[in-house]
Amino acid sequence: MKRLHLPAFAAAFVALSAAPLVAQHSLPALSVTPLRPAPGGIVRVALEPAGDSVLTITGEMAGEALHFRRSTQSLWRAIGAMPVDATTATVRAFTEYSSGRVDTSLVSITPPVRAPSTSRPRRLAVSWRFTRPLDSATQARIDRENELAREIGRRAHDAPPLWSASFLRPRPSAVTSRFGSGRMFNGTVSSRHLGVDFSGGVGATVRAANRGVVALVDTFFLAGSVVYLDHGGGVVTGYFHLSRTLVSPGDTVERGQQIGLVGATGRVTGPHLHWSARYGALTVNPVDLLSLGAAYYGAQRER
Repeated sequence: MKRLHLPAFAAAFVALSAAPLVAQHSLPALSVTPLRPAPGGIVRVALEPAGDSVLTITGEMAGEALHFRRSTQSLWRAIGAMPVDATTATVRAFTEYSSGRVDTSLVSITPPVRAPSTSRPRRLAVSWRFTRPLDSATQARIDRENELAREIGRRAHDAPPLWSASFLRPRPSAVTSRFGSGRMFNGTVSSRHLGVDFSGGVGATVRAANRGVVALVDTFFLAGSVVYLDHGGGVVTGYFHLSRTLVSPGDTVERGQQIGLVGATGRVTGPHLHWSARYGALTVNPVDLLSLGAAYYGAQRER
């Protein structure tokens, strides 16, 4: 019996055909909105896993944890923050499946390039005790208070979102100073305004922007009498320059509950409410919380 001799290319084809095929799998679809957020902006993160056997989804952006929450059977959502001084940031998501496979997804985002501003910084007249060089003890106090605020933000990652309704404005009055605007004290440009100011006379009502736990009631050198609310999920809101506080640390407050009264404590030119927000340790524009929507990231309503 004659033995068949296959040409070399045919033998190679047979060998390839006999080799086991390596299974290919699709990757998760990660999207970020907006892709060009303003400095201090809150971004929405959505992820569609490549399969239905998901164990966990974790993530990170700008050094802060992302807390993915299932929105539908195939969609998970989180929020993150663009640092006020960053030129770029990367969103990272890690999807772990019951098989043991872990998919890593990345999206890089950058803030828009802004044209040089033609508007003048807001001119403010304050007591010279607020504009002269600070002594070392006062500067150390301010540093401690800033670090305390950042630590409150970090601890907000420890609990899930406590709210199930959209955020609301802490006052219905006019906004007198927006987030990111320049500030000129006694003729010298000295700071950016990292919050939103609402008009109001001394004693006017200040309400909680959403459900949360009172993390701090204190008196700061710059911010005066303050209340910080921990809303969970990494989100904190702050209420500054109050004339009176109506809550205590550890209290759970409801959306719209009165928590204090407008005042003129701290470094101010007159009575108003300064509203601030953080995602983790990062300062963010609190107005961005208003557009999140009740169902995007908050606690799941019972059905």
